[in-house]
Amino acid sequence: MTQSIFQAQPFELPFDPRTTALVMIDMQRDFVEAGGFGEALGNDVSLVRTAIAPCTEVLAAARQKGIMVIHTREGHRADLSDCPPAKLTRGGKTFIGEPGPMGRILVRGEAGHDIIPELYPVTGEPVIDKPGKGAFYQTDLHLILQNHGIKTLIVCGVTTEVCVTTTVREANDRGYECIIPEDCVGSYFPEFQKYALEMIKAQGAIFGWVSDSKAIIAGLEG
Repeated sequence: MTQSIFQAQPFELPFDPRTTALVMIDMQRDFVEAGGFGEALGNDVSLVRTAIAPCTEVLAAARQKGIMVIHTREGHRADLSDCPPAKLTRGGKTFIGEPGPMGRILVRGEAGHDIIPELYPVTGEPVIDKPGKGAFYQTDLHLILQNHGIKTLIVCGVTTEVCVTTTVREANDRGYECIIPEDCVGSYFPEFQKYALEMIKAQGAIFGWVSDSKAIIAGLEG
């Protein structure tokens, strides 16, 4: 077995590049660009855009190494039939399905639903369209990972405390080892990101490991 090491907290993570995948969570225009879902909710999208540059570096290193790359997009059918009422209301207005500068917000096929150009998938990279927060819920992600023999996931994207860590928790329950480079994830609420990442690595990596882009790249190149 070819084994490499990611330097991380709470301790280093051994991995085999042949059984490792990069999962890029929801780097969509609706979340990280002005005029999308994130801004419609009153958030400052500049807080999540800080993750773009390190994500591009990790993505380039992953492609260079030849490890599997998977992208996810959160969104819904045009009739919103796959969007639970609780998600539509959530105690107030959420704007899902309403017209915006980039089309109907969080609706599949609209411009805002698509992945940003800086991180756009290349031919052969699966794109998982998910209706929920976790990337395993009502998708074929687990099947795809199993079919490729994947055991370790590098998880990047937005937002840290919602879709990123929900996916990591789902993955942990399915037997995957997950590592999050902290500069490759973003939140509209920095304090939420801080505590979300602390929870992931707590109690001896109860859900996974936390690292940074430089350590991920060094591990991939090592």
